[in-house]
Amino acid sequence: MHRISTSLVTGVAVLAASAVVALPGTAQAALKAGHAPQAPADLTVGDQARPLSVEGAPQFGWRPRDVDPGEIQSAYEIAVRDASGKTVWDSGRVKSASQEYVPYAGPALAAETSYTWKVRTWDRTGKASPWSRTAEFDTGLSDEQWGASWIRRTTGESDDYTLARKDFTVGTSPIVKARVHISADQQYDLRLNGATVDRGPAFEYADDLFYKTVDVTSQLKAGRDATIGAVYHWYGSGQGRPKGEPGLLVRLVIDHADGTRQVVASDGTWKVARGPWKTAPRRNGDGGDWVEDVDGTAEPLGWDRPGFDASSWAAPQVVGAHPTSTFKHVHGQETSLAYQTVHPVKVTKLASGALVADFGKVIPAVPVVRFRDGTAGRHVDMHAGYLLAEDGTVSRSKSDNQSTDMTYGYTQRDGDQTFRAFTYEGFRYFEIGPDSGVDPDDISAVVQHNSVDRTATVRTSDKGVNAAYDMMARSALYGSQSQFLDTPTREKGQFLGDAVDTSTAAMAAFGERRLTRQAIREFIASQARYWPDGRLNSVYPNGDGKRDIPDYTEMFPGWVWDYFEQSGDATTLAQAYPVMNAVAGYVRRYIDSGTGLVTNLEGGSGQYKYGIVDWPATMRYGHDMDTAARTVINVLGVDVLNATARAADALGKTDDAAALRKEAGTLTGNINAKLRRADGIYIDGLKSDGTQSTHASQIANAYAVAYGIAPAESREAIGTYIAGLGMQMGPMTAHRLLQALDDAGRPGDVVTRLTDTKGPGWGNILARGGTFTWESWDAPETGQSFSHPWGSTSLADVQRSLLGVTVTAPASASVRIQPPLSGLSGATGTIPVQRGDVGVRWTRHGNGVSLSVDVPVNVTAEIRVPARSARDVRVSGPGGARFTGMKDGYAVFQAGSGRLTFHSTHA
Repeated sequence: MHRISTSLVTGVAVLAASAVVALPGTAQAALKAGHAPQAPADLTVGDQARPLSVEGAPQFGWRPRDVDPGEIQSAYEIAVRDASGKTVWDSGRVKSASQEYVPYAGPALAAETSYTWKVRTWDRTGKASPWSRTAEFDTGLSDEQWGASWIRRTTGESDDYTLARKDFTVGTSPIVKARVHISADQQYDLRLNGATVDRGPAFEYADDLFYKTVDVTSQLKAGRDATIGAVYHWYGSGQGRPKGEPGLLVRLVIDHADGTRQVVASDGTWKVARGPWKTAPRRNGDGGDWVEDVDGTAEPLGWDRPGFDASSWAAPQVVGAHPTSTFKHVHGQETSLAYQTVHPVKVTKLASGALVADFGKVIPAVPVVRFRDGTAGRHVDMHAGYLLAEDGTVSRSKSDNQSTDMTYGYTQRDGDQTFRAFTYEGFRYFEIGPDSGVDPDDISAVVQHNSVDRTATVRTSDKGVNAAYDMMARSALYGSQSQFLDTPTREKGQFLGDAVDTSTAAMAAFGERRLTRQAIREFIASQARYWPDGRLNSVYPNGDGKRDIPDYTEMFPGWVWDYFEQSGDATTLAQAYPVMNAVAGYVRRYIDSGTGLVTNLEGGSGQYKYGIVDWPATMRYGHDMDTAARTVINVLGVDVLNATARAADALGKTDDAAALRKEAGTLTGNINAKLRRADGIYIDGLKSDGTQSTHASQIANAYAVAYGIAPAESREAIGTYIAGLGMQMGPMTAHRLLQALDDAGRPGDVVTRLTDTKGPGWGNILARGGTFTWESWDAPETGQSFSHPWGSTSLADVQRSLLGVTVTAPASASVRIQPPLSGLSGATGTIPVQRGDVGVRWTRHGNGVSLSVDVPVNVTAEIRVPARSARDVRVSGPGGARFTGMKDGYAVFQAGSGRLTFHSTHA
């Protein structure tokens, strides 16, 4: 990755020594032909450095490198070779700036095969780089190529833990590589010779499951006996979990040096047995997890190692060779989970003898407890939770734990042993009952979250902003699992609105791509499965089938466009476009012919009917829900049309784009004509009889500004109005409030909203001991979730409004850097965009501002420097910058890649 330079952090003196200065009002100094570019780095296929199950045409990505300023990539060449070194495809020199999602265009690649590839680039003057280092990828396999059967244990248990195993002997020829492909409905723990080599969920519909490919080359030895095993867990339908059927599918492939291939596949020769989990109740009534109570005396020790006597185990039920009528399709999973073992920051021993471990913050994790000197038959009660009761125990209160039973149990056997839960929960505290024989040092937890490769670094002059940002970033990461979560404790389902919020935060904070792409494709699938009228499921995948929320459906096109702008992934945009267009048709059908407004947008039920607006209900702050043409729904309707128009333009569908833009303009005009008071403030909507609501909510006005509906001349007045209301939007939508405040020129109010410790907001969560964003600002009083990542979205506003970095073209081909005019005295950070890291450091001093920027190769930047005039700005750095004019208190410059500093004497 392109990291911010040391000179950028330490000051500008080093830069100034070799500066090329572009004087205000003059063109940027002509860039001379310089060095050849360096070899490209950070090679990826589908955003993965070493993928093992690439399906379809690989999509290549890399980072061009060049020491010269203002550099771009003018061309590239990709070469793909097979294991023998033979060239499979050479793109030749392709004139293009694309460095992301570049599709393979050669002959069909063999399934289940390793390939290498490399790339070189040319700069703006036509100089070529050296070839990159060689990278590798493996292709996946089709359904018909598995040569394996789905197996399971015959049981009627609703919470099914099954152990499955197979002994084999590895061939005597040296091992070149070994891969395991595995799929399970719904969770698995894959073992090889006693060691866990992968864990994963497959929370998808049984006819369209994921499979994972794992490199196990180092775990096998030629000529040795070996055992492959798995624990699979099926527990029926729930939030984010279709019911499906129990099943396990495994294919181990070992390629030997003598050219032979050894395959071990799941079939009727495997052995299965019941796992050592006791029958236990559900944790809650939302179709969630089950309480885990493990009987250590029933665990068959060594079951996953060679030499174990499995003669008493049963043969599995063979569902059938894949694909079957139930398990119709499996496809390679691009996402992966990262795991980290953490220890409590404090362990307290209570008078009862119980131990209470405090992990310092809410974590999504499985608890792990080692019993070094167990006593056979001794049962240990354990409880996780979010809060402590007055007596120091972990609170069992339903209102403190999202109405969820956070109990665990373990029955010891004699000797040294370890309890490890199978399914993660969100918690901060973990209590172990008295007389357990546990040493405090033997308590830990394994935190899990979606694996990310990059992390933004943001620090401002305000400690409160920094604390809020850190909490939001952590919440976004911990709310990103195998799906984007509602919460890691109660409803682990992927709600569409929640996914949009958390994805937005994750893309900003971690440069996240794969989980967002997966989620977009899943909601695309929801329309095909359930909604011929253009709607989308509000939760998908899910156990309750067809369910929607109208404004969640409306959020989808804007989310897809945001992903495309961040990533440049045109393939996913093309896949999503028909669905976006169908959403536009859905909205269009509910535009009333009389008012020209979206009226009673069909969908939802109960308090979600015609739209959720904000949630929970306490976070609506008096919003008038008795309206037929709701302002929020109409504003989102405009965004549906505009986002779909932008997608149409990007895909070359110009006629579609023109028609959609025209419709968006008409709807915007009707909103401004009929949903505002005389003073220009937006009301909540029109009643069914056509009269205006008398309530003018913060959300209606914030949305009007944030989505570009409000005329420019009215934004200042609207900004004053919404700022005067404090915080009257919930965590689900507050991102749009901060965006609107910034768009209205009020960055100081953005800081206030982030840091206020008395009123609703992130500062208040922190002041009350929160470590994870909440479901609502009043979560402690109303029993709402203490771990809801939808409150993390506003970290994107910190980056945009307070650090000053905004992506302005797909794939971050261009960015805008614009420090705020007020609110802070300084900020520094690096933001991971598609083409590298954008570095920014700005400091206010006296009447002036110093700004340092670091722009990646192949990216151009519009840099706005606070100034009264261009003559107040001095530019330092190789390549210089071109002054283009003054705008809203800023001197605006254009620059290419490299490091530059700007000094303004009068801001």
